Amino acid sequence: MVFLSVGFSLSAQFPGGGGKGVPNMGHIYGKLIDSAGRPISEATVLLLHNKYDSVTKKSKQVLLKGLTTNAKGEFSFEDLPIYGALKLKISATGYKPAEQSVLFQMKMPAGGVPKNVTDPAQAVNTMSSTINGFDKDLGNIKLSVDVANLQTVTVTASKSTLKMDIDKKVYNVEKDLVNAGGTAMDVMKNVPSVNVDIDGNLTLRNSPPLLYVDGRPTTLTLDQIPADAIESVEIITNPSAKFDASGGGAGIVNIVLKKNRKTGYNGNVRAGVDSRGALNGGINFNLRQDKFNFTANGFYNQNRSVTTGSVFRDNFTDTPSTIYQTQTEKNHGAFGFGSLGLDYFVTNRTTFSLTGIHVHGDMKPVQDLDITNSTYYPSGTETIYSNRTVNTNREFNANGLQFAFKHLFPREGENITADANYFAGMNDNSALTVSNYLTGQPGSSIGSVQQQKITGNGTNKFLTIQTDYVHPFNAKTKLEAGLRMNTQHLVSNTYTYYDTSGNNNFYLVPQASTNYTNTNNVYAAYVSFTSAIKDFGYQAGLRAESSNYTGELINEKMNFSNSYPISLFPSLFLSQKLQNKQEIQLSYTRRINRPNFFQLIPFTNYSDSLNITRGNPNLLPEFTNSFELSYLKTFTGNNTFLASAYYKRTNDLITRYLDTFTNAISGKPDFVNTWVNANYSQTVGAEFTGVNTITNWFDVTTNINIYNSYINITNINTTSQPALWSWFGKINANFKLPWKLKLQVTGFYQSKSNLPVNSGAGTQGGGPGGNAGVQSASQGYIASFWAVDAAISKSFLKNDAASISVSMADIFRSRWTDQFSESQYFSQQYDRIRDPQLVKVNFTYRFGKLDVSVFKRKNMNSSGTQDAMQGAQ
Repeated sequence: MVFLSVGFSLSAQFPGGGGKGVPNMGHIYGKLIDSAGRPISEATVLLLHNKYDSVTKKSKQVLLKGLTTNAKGEFSFEDLPIYGALKLKISATGYKPAEQSVLFQMKMPAGGVPKNVTDPAQAVNTMSSTINGFDKDLGNIKLSVDVANLQTVTVTASKSTLKMDIDKKVYNVEKDLVNAGGTAMDVMKNVPSVNVDIDGNLTLRNSPPLLYVDGRPTTLTLDQIPADAIESVEIITNPSAKFDASGGGAGIVNIVLKKNRKTGYNGNVRAGVDSRGALNGGINFNLRQDKFNFTANGFYNQNRSVTTGSVFRDNFTDTPSTIYQTQTEKNHGAFGFGSLGLDYFVTNRTTFSLTGIHVHGDMKPVQDLDITNSTYYPSGTETIYSNRTVNTNREFNANGLQFAFKHLFPREGENITADANYFAGMNDNSALTVSNYLTGQPGSSIGSVQQQKITGNGTNKFLTIQTDYVHPFNAKTKLEAGLRMNTQHLVSNTYTYYDTSGNNNFYLVPQASTNYTNTNNVYAAYVSFTSAIKDFGYQAGLRAESSNYTGELINEKMNFSNSYPISLFPSLFLSQKLQNKQEIQLSYTRRINRPNFFQLIPFTNYSDSLNITRGNPNLLPEFTNSFELSYLKTFTGNNTFLASAYYKRTNDLITRYLDTFTNAISGKPDFVNTWVNANYSQTVGAEFTGVNTITNWFDVTTNINIYNSYINITNINTTSQPALWSWFGKINANFKLPWKLKLQVTGFYQSKSNLPVNSGAGTQGGGPGGNAGVQSASQGYIASFWAVDAAISKSFLKNDAASISVSMADIFRSRWTDQFSESQYFSQQYDRIRDPQLVKVNFTYRFGKLDVSVFKRKNMNSSGTQDAMQGAQ
């Protein structure tokens, strides 16, 4: 009889609690809400159950299933074991974690099943009250807002999470709509506090910061890192003694790549196209089981950008002249990015990790320039019209390998880490420049042709070895210490050939060819002590660094070397917690920026006739002292306000400078870009960042930086650029719309500002030669400009597994780079715009399960998923 077998099976299992004959028929469901009754979506809900461990002879909790709540805050678990206690664990960013026990209770009919029942259907109906006991509605589960300590506050918005520490801000950018299908350049355009110019040069508070990837220096540029690989961006405006002292006073921007450690497997695939036909696609995959965690990422991005611009320049030499250029650059190319990672959890306290990265790119930019060159002689004006085309091919390959070790001691907070990071980039490049000189006005016939061909290659290798140790004395006091070694080896070869007849009769020009190699080594040690007295906290640190470099100009048979003695870099952070969720902090740090080999070699490079460069062997390191006063206020409803006032002074500032000299090839007066030590520079400013959740469907992040910058360069008999007050603002608004639509609008405004120091803009292919770009931080300014980007996305399929987004960059075609430079030798105006109103369409599909063992064969018999859960932890 059916009812007899069912009844026997049920009664046989519950007493022992471990039988194999009971089908998994339990079902629980519920809904998460906040204190106002609004649903909480994208919360993590884990279901655990007790399992007997044959090794320890004890019962332990293991993961049974897991999911995230949908847009309505709902969750549902089916096919659950009906015996034994289950535990629900709930976590959501910005809310306190919650736990709830679940126990299925069987309610037999009074007196049991009547003995005269022989029909199976009637037996099942009689048992309905028992079966209904396996279906449990947990109702609405209310989560409380997590009033985090004032040191670290987490704010959740619909599209990005901002974690604010007084001395560091972490922006979770992996869900930003406007970044889909782009690169790190697109990411940085939407991160508060930082700015990105048209060439991808990054500035933080108007100075270039150090760029890190996963906490280590990198040879990658922003346009070589896909946006879909980035999880978060860390902005460290005033790094403590724990961080590298090199890099000047601009701070650190650290890009953290995605890495998942959820049990089971999960990932996503995506593909997209922009309005110029450039394709992009990628895949993320993560697999976690027992003691292993495996991650794999792959991306492919095409580039079909278009840049237009113009330059007008007056040269105040003995024979005055003017140059007017219009430029169009089309860049066709692509790059691929891949990474593989493996974590091995030796014990609960010890982990080994190994990650490999490979990047390959092939770019083929083509420039077309129309040039009008007028020279003013006493006898009259001579005007030459010409057209120039530049076909460039740049190929790069980069490989990285990172090994990491971490051990946690029994004492809470005590740990030791060690890692080694190796990164090597290789490049090959060639460029053919054809200059057609016309017989008359534009449109006339070609009178003569000159050609220049450049071939080159090089390598850039980094090796960093570091170890850190943290020893807590109590809950408020700890000691940190560490050692670090970094070495960089650079090889560069460039060969320049001229053809003055236009008949492809090229000859090598030694003055315009360079072959050099150099090695830089930096050794460092630090110690940091952190403690607190009631609501007053302090951190004092000291870092010691020494460095040396060696280099050789192979073709000139010249050797260079220098050793910098040990320098000390103190840091001090003081914080005071106030009433009503407020905190104030004062910090001080000292940092250094050492001149690199390229800035030091006294060799004149003629490979680009519009950007002749020469190093300065007399350059000194620059030292920066930084002070910052910050105030943090946390309001109810996930609203946060951070205000900072800062002052930086750099002595012996290293800055670009345009000088005059006699060109050894032409024998005529010309300009040369070089480097000098200015007396000093100083910046004073205030920055304000606010994160506001206006409603459950609208939030906004606002950032404003007001600053005054000044460079004193009177030591080289040049008038200093006047001090200038400027301001920079960003706003990022997110909207949750009906029908699972999400809208993101971002905008920024940069007022007139002095050129950023040490940016190197204009020397990386930015415009028609370096002289057409940034001249010197002490000799010019950038006109005001602004831009607005927007994106909208739609989620669909079960559990919103798929989404499609459409974005447009620079909607109003307003992101013009308009620069003005001047000195006693020249006056120049320069403007460009890149990829305005570019539209991108991207599709993403997410997959994965948290409750599946992929290393064991599933047993699909009556025990359901129990055998499949063996070893899932």
